[in-house]
Amino acid sequence: MPLDPICRNVAKNCLVITAFGGLLLSALGVGAQDSASQHLDDGANKMRNSSDLAFAIQAAQGGIAEVKFGQLAAEKAANPQLKALGERMVTDHTNINNELKSIATAKSTTLPSDLNGKDQSEYNKLSRLSGSKFDSSYVKAMIKDHEEDIKEFRKEADKGKDPQVKAFASRTLPVLQSHLASIKSIQSTMGQ
Repeated sequence: MPLDPICRNVAKNCLVITAFGGLLLSALGVGAQDSASQHLDDGANKMRNSSDLAFAIQAAQGGIAEVKFGQLAAEKAANPQLKALGERMVTDHTNINNELKSIATAKSTTLPSDLNGKDQSEYNKLSRLSGSKFDSSYVKAMIKDHEEDIKEFRKEADKGKDPQVKAFASRTLPVLQSHLASIKSIQSTMGQ
């Protein structure tokens, strides 16, 4: 039995509405699934999409450098105060590095584990020096480095978005300030 034009249009519209509804439900289901997995990813990888990651990478690389440079100072410094400071740098920055690594691991983030190019170049330069030339170059490098680090850690402590990274920066800042004060004190006894 043929359908009259009105019934034909109603049937056609019902098919379109049914097809559209199916597509819409399908899209909503996929969207909800994508949204849920994105939410989980955001939680697990919160630090990846922020300035906190840039800070953490820079802090990790700087911490690695402090340990390596501290080892050099403990071995090569002529000044006994610098030798002792080198040992302190190794201990303090190893602890700081381990804390930062724990935070990153909890956020499914991997941080650098070796010197960057700039620090490697500085390390190579320092490793070729000895005696008072080493002492003078090490002190200058550590003052410059710690002044820069203090600015970056203060910025993260004040403006960081990730609560754990922000708290890490706040806890570490006094240690860096203490290092800088010690380095400057040693520098004053060296007559530089």
